[in-house]
Amino acid sequence: MSADRFTLLVPLKPLAAAKSRLRGAVPGTRHEDLVLTLATATLEAAAASPAVARVIVISNEPLAGFETLPDPHQDLNAALVEVARRLSGPLAAIPADLPALRPAELTQALELCTTRSFVPDAEGTGTVLLAAPFGDLDPRFGPGSADAHESSGAVRLSGDWPTLRRDVDTLADLAAVKALGWSHAGHHLRV
Repeated sequence: MSADRFTLLVPLKPLAAAKSRLRGAVPGTRHEDLVLTLATATLEAAAASPAVARVIVISNEPLAGFETLPDPHQDLNAALVEVARRLSGPLAAIPADLPALRPAELTQALELCTTRSFVPDAEGTGTVLLAAPFGDLDPRFGPGSADAHESSGAVRLSGDWPTLRRDVDTLADLAAVKALGWSHAGHHLRV
């Protein structure tokens, strides 16, 4: 692993607006609590990676225990560009919905990033990791982001990283992360 560790950016929409396809997916659980649980699990795992020097949440929602910078644009890509401009060194970005993430998988993927690179999601269409060891993220998140990142010159990384590649957008995704070993213990959720 390079001596230079990554600053990891994690954008998070306002809790009430995030993960809209999961609204009502867990009966008896406030939607905001579910979103916060997914984000907290993701952030804790990411911070535990030895390849990560710093985790910054980009959000207008303060998250206790995590460094947070405001989202100046309310747009994922614009917010990443704006915050990245203020930083130097290796940068990476992940979504806030990788609750089963194992730090070792994130570490392995980041160790392979010798140039601007990305890891597609489990379906192969989205992006769960975008990394730039020399600082120019040039994010293209959104529908079809895997192809957009690849078309922009980012190197597609593949590896056996099931917890890194599994983001949560639907109830089926929640079941998939539970099967990967995610435990919501301590978060008072019944998933």
